[in-house]
Amino acid sequence: IIKMQAVILEEQASAGTVLVNGKEYMPNAKGALVPIELVKPMDKLRDEAVRKVMGYAIDISAQIARFRSHCMDDLDGLDALLEQEYGAKPGGTKGNRSYQTIDGLMKVQVAINDFESAGPELQVAKSLVVECMNEWTSDARAEVRALITRAFDTDKEGKVNLKEIKKLKSLAIDDPRWQQAMRAIDDAINVVYSKQYVRFHTRKSVQDDWVAVTVDIAKA
Repeated sequence: IIKMQAVILEEQASAGTVLVNGKEYMPNAKGALVPIELVKPMDKLRDEAVRKVMGYAIDISAQIARFRSHCMDDLDGLDALLEQEYGAKPGGTKGNRSYQTIDGLMKVQVAINDFESAGPELQVAKSLVVECMNEWTSDARAEVRALITRAFDTDKEGKVNLKEIKKLKSLAIDDPRWQQAMRAIDDAINVVYSKQYVRFHTRKSVQDDWVAVTVDIAKA
């Protein structure tokens, strides 16, 4: 699949003109064929520059995809040997794991990030929490009020921050309505999908801090 996608992208990046009955044309965004002699020189230069840069980007992207695939094959193979040796898979409950060289100067980490969504139960939780907060306003500590308010604030897209919502569960409050709200939060939050990340670090000595080896082009 990766190879097919790379081929398609390469064709798109390299294809700038088409020949029709021996004449050269450049397709525009509407699908129309414009005779090449009618295309402005600056538009040709821009098209050429974009296709050149995209050619490099597509090649690098394909290399990174192959590199990541090889990384996971190697680490999965190591995990299989460890499981065979000790009868258990390495890593925590979520599958996060870390590998180091013997000298302690290189480290590879595999991290599993869950992407979550909230169901309608969250609105039930909000109404119960707000009901409690309105009743406790005069007595509740300022930091508790701030935590509750921040939990249900929405961003520019109208989404709540589920990490802030989860912080409410750390508050030891015995009110039955609060306990019911926390149960509603548990029922509301569901893992939509999980994504696996591989991160690389190195350092000059074991006394030094780890330095990330950047593979992300945006951070290079």
